[in-house]
Amino acid sequence: MAGEITDTGELYSPYVGLVYMFNLIVGTGALTMPKAFASAGWLVSLLLLVFLGFMSFMTTTFVVEAMAAANAQLRWRRTANPKEEDDDDSSTASDSDVLIQDNYEQAEKMPILSVQRRASPNLFEITDRVEMGQMASMFFNKVGVNLFYFCIIIYLYGDLAIYAAAVPFSLMQVTCSAAGNDSCDVEADSKHNDTDVCWGPLRRVDAYRLYLAVFTLLLGPFTFFDVQKTKYLQILTSLMRWIAFATMIVLALVRIGRGRGEGHPPLAELSGVRNLFGVCVYSFMCQHSLPSLLTPVASKRHLTRLVLLDYVLILAFYGLLSFTAIFCFRGDSLLDMYTLNFARCDVVGLAAVRFFLGLFPVFTISTNFPIIAVTLRNNWKTLFHREGGTYPWAVDRVVFPTITLVPPVLVAFCTHDLEALVGITGAYAGTGIQYVIPAFLVYHCRRDTQLALGPGALNKHRSPFRHTFWVAFVLLWALFCFFFVTANIVLSEAKL
Repeated sequence: MAGEITDTGELYSPYVGLVYMFNLIVGTGALTMPKAFASAGWLVSLLLLVFLGFMSFMTTTFVVEAMAAANAQLRWRRTANPKEEDDDDSSTASDSDVLIQDNYEQAEKMPILSVQRRASPNLFEITDRVEMGQMASMFFNKVGVNLFYFCIIIYLYGDLAIYAAAVPFSLMQVTCSAAGNDSCDVEADSKHNDTDVCWGPLRRVDAYRLYLAVFTLLLGPFTFFDVQKTKYLQILTSLMRWIAFATMIVLALVRIGRGRGEGHPPLAELSGVRNLFGVCVYSFMCQHSLPSLLTPVASKRHLTRLVLLDYVLILAFYGLLSFTAIFCFRGDSLLDMYTLNFARCDVVGLAAVRFFLGLFPVFTISTNFPIIAVTLRNNWKTLFHREGGTYPWAVDRVVFPTITLVPPVLVAFCTHDLEALVGITGAYAGTGIQYVIPAFLVYHCRRDTQLALGPGALNKHRSPFRHTFWVAFVLLWALFCFFFVTANIVLSEAKL
């Protein structure tokens, strides 16, 4: 990555930023998408995927506009009050470090970057990394800031619960199948119940909870300390991710090409839309990481076009992965974690490939869990922080890590239904982060910018969706999604 080196690291080209953004969005959610596609029907799934991709692109442009407006206001304040520049610098760095610096998607895909600044004649040039938490503090009142942190915290709890369930579930599926010598049975994995025997006297659910306990004991202690992910570990996990995705797509295409495809997905199945919606929202999540992702881009002249290109590529990838899956495997045989469908020798003859795909989530998720936990812990500390105050050692080092770690582990102990966990996390907290927060940010930043800089100030990074109608449309859509998902959950529970 060539570019100007600042005190925070290296800038990178727009096309490198495009690759980073692709890696940022395409993560764990993609592994639960095939089953959600099969449950909702291929036509409904395709239409909803395209529409939610469009909505995510729109709110991404909202966040970019808010980033530029925040930079303009910070630059204007430094110009108007040069004596306060040092104070602004320190507060910006503090906010960036404490608020969202280790946020989920940045931690999963991006090098860790600090605040970077360089002089620019353009007031709206994005040169300062202003995180979502700092933008909330600039544009929202106290109630809005607290609601922002509440939404972020709920989302991170959902993330941790998904990760805490995915690793033991993958280990249980692979090791129990191997122990029972049924990994070559086409129906084996989909027919098993939690009460079936795994090995010896242990049931499958016992093996799952044993793996969960080991996972918690090994990775949980990191919550009590500060951790950072190295650039080389990110490269390794990204490489493993793309080897796994490419292998699954090729294997599914080969199987379909040989006439062995078993999938006959329905056109539409409305009962599966609730989970599909949550999975798709979760799979397009990137808004909370955009400041760390886009600020280091050296040239932002065509930033919106590059973001649009990224979304088109991501839609194509999600479609390819999901359509090959639903036509390769029967809908009732697709597992929550798609990689596990390839841990069978009727699909993959080479044992090493079967175990690599089956255990792939274990390697990638385990490296991200500690960083998400530390991020959540820091957000709890920031939410309750009072200026000038410090926490007692026991509260700082015991209470906050404990309330961070225990709830998601308890959720994972009670259920390993990954599709439901991803669906609920995306449908509720994901809706807030992806729709509600960006809409309010762009609305308030436009109003504040006009008040501070005058109606003639032109934001060069303003969203193509600049009319207030689009802000209202996003908020109405978020409200509809909330009631739709809630109603579906209530009806599902009533049927049970």
